[in-house]
Amino acid sequence: MTTAPRRAMIARTTAETEIRAELSLDGTGRAEVETGIGFLDHMLTALARHALLDLRLQAKGDLHVDFHHTTEDVGIVLGQAIRQALGEKRGIRRYGHALVPMDEALAEAAVDISGRPFLAWSVPFARDKVGAMDTELFEEFFRAFAYNAGITLHLTLKAGGNAHHVAEACFKALARALRMAVEADPRAPDQVPSTKGVLEA
Repeated sequence: MTTAPRRAMIARTTAETEIRAELSLDGTGRAEVETGIGFLDHMLTALARHALLDLRLQAKGDLHVDFHHTTEDVGIVLGQAIRQALGEKRGIRRYGHALVPMDEALAEAAVDISGRPFLAWSVPFARDKVGAMDTELFEEFFRAFAYNAGITLHLTLKAGGNAHHVAEACFKALARALRMAVEADPRAPDQVPSTKGVLEA
């Protein structure tokens, strides 16, 4: 596997949001996140910690409207950063999975760094909000992330009723699955893990 640093820097500006992210796939889990949405900051910090990503992300958005644009656009930028940092995807394991408990909640994530973006979402929430954040926005975040990272992502809730626990279990499950998928495969250190020879759509 190439020893070049797997890093990315993405800046994205629209009429609704302004976002800048710096990411290292081979980090220690350090995170500096400021989106203006407290619960989203909490989830992204957990994602970085458990995926062992180093992440610095700042977002300014039209929060006076609602949290939708900022949440979705953060997913877009984070996905783009993951995709850029992976480069040709040589020497990675490609697949990852995790089953993560959070008290009564249990979430499962499965990841394929395939170049074929897809989200399969089976995560019901018993409440409309966690703090000030609409729970329907979590699906929007994960979809934006998966499509811009170029990955297939399945997220399934196995158990749970507390909305905070459900969301946190999902983010941590993604983190653990992603960590596995981007790891170096010592048995195929310079191979693209595909019979096609490329990992693109």
